[in-house]
Amino acid sequence: MGYFLGDGGVQRGPFEINELAAQGLRSDTLVWKQGMPQWQQAGMIPELQSLLQTYHQPAQAAASVPIAYSNMPTYQPAQSKKVLAGLMGILFGGWGIHKFILGMPLAGFLQILITIATCGLGGLIGFIEGIIYLTKSDEQFYYQYMVQKRQWF
Repeated sequence: MGYFLGDGGVQRGPFEINELAAQGLRSDTLVWKQGMPQWQQAGMIPELQSLLQTYHQPAQAAASVPIAYSNMPTYQPAQSKKVLAGLMGILFGGWGIHKFILGMPLAGFLQILITIATCGLGGLIGFIEGIIYLTKSDEQFYYQYMVQKRQWF
């Protein structure tokens, strides 16, 4: 399970430990991974200290944690709809069923309209999305499509 980075109010990741240095990890970069109660500065996490570039480390890490990150939901396998949405995207992608399963009815209706307007070729979008859903890790799928409600690809 990788680390997520908080960068100016934007969440990026997950990244494995060996990928973090290339992401510009600093001691004051906010990081989070499953099992952590809240976002913390990278300099406060012992396993990341060897990767850190030399920057100042603020005295109070908790005071700089943005409100948006402090309530980050933890990944719950029972809440993931990855397999169902992926299969429905592959089998019935043109009808947007996978979008409705993920709680995105507007995107589902739009998928139906695209399929009708393109005489069925729009169904390829759903097919491709189904494959993308199934190739993502459970954590990536959960955060991108269940938490962030990413609607397309």
